[in-house]
Amino acid sequence: MKFSDLWRWDGTIGRGPYLLWGILLFGIKYNIDRVVVSELTRHAWRPWDYFFGGQALKPLSAAADDPAILIALLAVALPFIWAGLVLTVRRLRGLGWPGWFVVLFFIPFVNLLFFLPLVSIPSRESKSDEDARGSRVLDRLIPESAFGSAVLAVAVTALFTAVLAAGCTMLLQTYGWGLFVGLPFMLGLFASLIYGYHRERTFTGMVGVAVLAISFVGGILILANVEGLICILMAAPIALVIALFGAVVGAQLTRGSRHRPFGALVLLPFLLGAERAAQPEPELMEVATVVEIDAPPERVWPFVIAFAELPPPKESLFRAGVAYPIRAEIFGEGVGAVRHCTFSTGAFVEPIEIWDPPRRLKFGVTAQPPAMKEMSPWEGLQPAHVNDYLVTRAGQFQLEPLPGGRTRLTGSTWYSHKMWPAAYWRIWSDSIIHEIHLRVMEHIKARVEGRGPVSSSQYPVPSRSFDDGALETGYRILTP
Repeated sequence: MKFSDLWRWDGTIGRGPYLLWGILLFGIKYNIDRVVVSELTRHAWRPWDYFFGGQALKPLSAAADDPAILIALLAVALPFIWAGLVLTVRRLRGLGWPGWFVVLFFIPFVNLLFFLPLVSIPSRESKSDEDARGSRVLDRLIPESAFGSAVLAVAVTALFTAVLAAGCTMLLQTYGWGLFVGLPFMLGLFASLIYGYHRERTFTGMVGVAVLAISFVGGILILANVEGLICILMAAPIALVIALFGAVVGAQLTRGSRHRPFGALVLLPFLLGAERAAQPEPELMEVATVVEIDAPPERVWPFVIAFAELPPPKESLFRAGVAYPIRAEIFGEGVGAVRHCTFSTGAFVEPIEIWDPPRRLKFGVTAQPPAMKEMSPWEGLQPAHVNDYLVTRAGQFQLEPLPGGRTRLTGSTWYSHKMWPAAYWRIWSDSIIHEIHLRVMEHIKARVEGRGPVSSSQYPVPSRSFDDGALETGYRILTP
């Protein structure tokens, strides 16, 4: 065993060193994860919790709702994933097995079964010339020049990936690991394999081909009226990183061997279909935003239950097409009343569940509009994710009196989304919901503190002025 085993892609490794490195790396990683989880959640992390990922964190504590925990665990995992890939590629080479078997390293449960033959079957002493020789058909199809092979690599992998991505979103209607992790990894892997088919290419060239290919996938999906620009830009960071990861693995597989794992392409549709069949139930998440207002809760309450029309948004996120709140109306009073919060894409229907003036207003959500209006050259684009993939379940405003006649206003939203990796997409969804909260709550703060006029045709309608410290207590109750 040598430390260079953990970063040298060339050569082979025996089953004994592979097993010892596996045990050692797992022991180190488990203890790091155990400390991280303990510090962030004050609960224990057990070895079998790796089988459940983020779901294992959910019951630990309220702190587990913070995506920073999963991000921290991912950051810790990256060097171990790299070392595991290096060791597995070298072990496959020692066995004389196809390099594309390295894909199994990423599949939960399957990777444990995959580990058994890697540590039990002895290495092959040599490979025949036939095993090392590339396909004669591919020899003729793939240009030998760097430019020609790069063009073919980009064209083939981008088109193939775009077709699978379209099928995943339009037919299977899944936005999960297969779409955002599996497809970009395989794109980077096969783009580099095609580009380096005849001879070793530069690392920069391998990476450049992968970046071009993943960029073309986004363009194809937009021009084919499959996805809009907003979703493509949101997915770009994770897709680029994973594609580059695949390109690095592909670059190492091309060194010193003419064998190329193109057979792995047939696995992709089956893996995507399997993920659709085993789609997990999305967890309920919460976003809370706090604003302090220079007025008592009695004055704030009327503006919470129904607020005046907001000015046009200045935030680039909303101007790009993400749905934003415009005004709120209420029909009735007390529990059973129905609040309508109108957004730029339609209205939320919110039956009141808790009516406790001037302390707490909680409501459910029985109907909601699309989450955004996609930016696209085509009118009326409605990909599946804009309608029922980010679902608001309930909302709440809580008013807490502070010294000096002030109020701490806390706006909360409970929601779920069916997009994975959940930790990555929660960064976007939490940020969007927080901006929605701020837009409403800063508007309420400005109105309550008297910074701006309130029209008599808007909501709420003041019963008297704020002169001499008088409290506004009236609001308009609408009837259907």
